Amino acid sequence: MSGPVSSLKERLEAQFAHAWQRRGALAWALTPLAAVFAAVSGARRAAFAAGWLKRVRVGVPVVVVGNVTVGGTGKTPTVIALVEALRAAGFSPGVVSRGYGAKIGRPTPVTADTPARLCGDEPLLIARRTGVPVWVSPDRVAAATALCGAHTDVDVIVSDDGLQHYRLVRDVEIVVFDHRLGGNGFLLPAGPLREPLSRRRDATLVNNPFERALPAWPNTFALKLEPGDAWHLANPALRRPLAQFAASAGAAAPGQGALTQESQGALRVVAAAGIGSPERFFATLRAAGLAPQTLPLPDHYAYATNPFADVSADAILVTEKDAVKLGAWNDARIWAVPVEAALDHRLITLVVEKLRGRSSA
Repeated sequence: MSGPVSSLKERLEAQFAHAWQRRGALAWALTPLAAVFAAVSGARRAAFAAGWLKRVRVGVPVVVVGNVTVGGTGKTPTVIALVEALRAAGFSPGVVSRGYGAKIGRPTPVTADTPARLCGDEPLLIARRTGVPVWVSPDRVAAATALCGAHTDVDVIVSDDGLQHYRLVRDVEIVVFDHRLGGNGFLLPAGPLREPLSRRRDATLVNNPFERALPAWPNTFALKLEPGDAWHLANPALRRPLAQFAASAGAAAPGQGALTQESQGALRVVAAAGIGSPERFFATLRAAGLAPQTLPLPDHYAYATNPFADVSADAILVTEKDAVKLGAWNDARIWAVPVEAALDHRLITLVVEKLRGRSSA
């Protein structure tokens, strides 16, 4: 199934995403620009390292969960799982985020009722899933400072992205990759890398639903995203195991939330995802026994237009990141599939020990 008509920007992004996976003619042609990018970004990093540009410590330890590549890799479920792990370890975490596409001019708190268009889809999802204080701002130092001022019980900040926001002093850096890893290994715009793969970090997570071998990097762990029961967009209290959406389960009557075995034909399931790598979501559903038609959408798709208007389906499965932008839609076919990130206990131990000031093994 093809997606909605893409804008020029989206088509170019797709072309570059493909080119960045190999060292082809386009990648090599852009290497002079990549050299310029490397010089400028390297000089900026060196300026912060030398103290020529000021770095700010916000008063509590900071854990940055980010990536060195362009595009989504699974940071948001990692942040949610890390917040829960820190809470279980006795910490009181808060979260700061840029808020992609957020229409804000100053540090702003995010609640479960904040419209996604104002704060961004990822901060809203984190706020709803965790219940911890979440603040957004293009300036993460300002966001963290405001959060700590408003919530004096918070004793650790988790930054959703912000690896390149060097002004914010951080105590732990976690870099998240997906199955694409570093692509062709080139820096922007010849490749997907914002920084060299060799950049220092405390731990690496690889979100890999295709179960490829992990790279032999220090402190590298697999990131497992496990899907939960889908919840109905119009009635979030209504939940269904993914097995009920298998093609052999039968079709739901149009406009009804329940799935029945007595219907006449096979259930027509479409999976849609507006994340960095939609194929990761589709692979997760296939691993759960589904064989849906797929509708990939651009990352952070705004849903200004309805991509499902002409979709023939009995059930449409979307990610929770998409679902937070669809609350006002009256389409009984839409179900959101939550995912839980299973973090390696060794990673959690590493983070907790660093936060408590002990050296990790």
